[in-house]
Amino acid sequence: MRYFEDLEIGTVTHSPRTYKVTREEVIDFASKYDPQPFHLDDEAAKQTFFGKLSASGWHTAAMMMRLMVETMQHGEPQAGLGSPGVDELKWIKPVYPGDELRVVMTLESKRRMKSRPDMGLTKSRNEVFNQNDELVLSMIGNGLVRVRDPEAPIES
Repeated sequence: MRYFEDLEIGTVTHSPRTYKVTREEVIDFASKYDPQPFHLDDEAAKQTFFGKLSASGWHTAAMMMRLMVETMQHGEPQAGLGSPGVDELKWIKPVYPGDELRVVMTLESKRRMKSRPDMGLTKSRNEVFNQNDELVLSMIGNGLVRVRDPEAPIES
């Protein structure tokens, strides 16, 4: 198990697999959560700047989350405790059925929490790339990670 103390600022982690986006999944997600015409209908999508059926940005974020969790659990799992939120989320390029997505996570900072010495707070830049190595989504996320030794002094 990788604890807060084991995490090094600047570490770059790549998802061990890609995620292939399917047309059925794009339509299913959109019909439930983001029922805009360009996510549901080929003809309607042709009339927009997307030019064809595209995944909802929220669907792209959900696919990113799947890849992030798999990546954090790959090999030696991280002692993650969830997330208090994100500081930034940007949809850079549309995602289309047939795209294959991968995630690159870079640990930018970390600190022990004075109010909860049993956890640390991390900040990571999480980027999603398609099969052409084009950036499609960027997020700065915050994570909570269990501390191995909560009794250890907190450094200032």
